[in-house]
Amino acid sequence: MGTLKKEDGYTLIEVLIALTIFAVGLLAVAGMQTSAIRMNSTAGELTNLSTWGMDKIEELSALPYSHPLLDSAGNPHQELSGNYTISWTVIDNNPLINTKNITVTVTGQGKRAEFSILKPNV
Repeated sequence: MGTLKKEDGYTLIEVLIALTIFAVGLLAVAGMQTSAIRMNSTAGELTNLSTWGMDKIEELSALPYSHPLLDSAGNPHQELSGNYTISWTVIDNNPLINTKNITVTVTGQGKRAEFSILKPNV
C-alpha cells in the first residue's frame, strides 16, 4: 500500500466562503455605524433645543412678575437665535389666581421642544 500524501492549506472554495461570511459581517457593522451616527446627530439637536428652552425658562422666571416680556397681551413672544426659533406664551391666572403660566417652545432643524413653568406673584 502506498502512503497518503498530507495536504496543507485551504481550498479556493473554503476561502471564498470565509470571505463571503466576513463581508456579510462587515456590511452589518457598517449599517449599525450609519444608524448610530444618525441617532447621535438627532440627540445633539435635541440637546441644543433643550438647552435653549431651559435657558429661556430660567431667564423669564428671573424677571419681575410685571415685566413687559411676561405680558400676556403680547402673545406669542418670539425671538430668533441662530438656527432656532424661541417663542413663549404667557397666560395670566391659569391654573391659579396670581400666577402666570409660561410656555416656551423651541423649534429648529426639524425638531421641537416645549417647556412650561408657573410663576407666582410674590
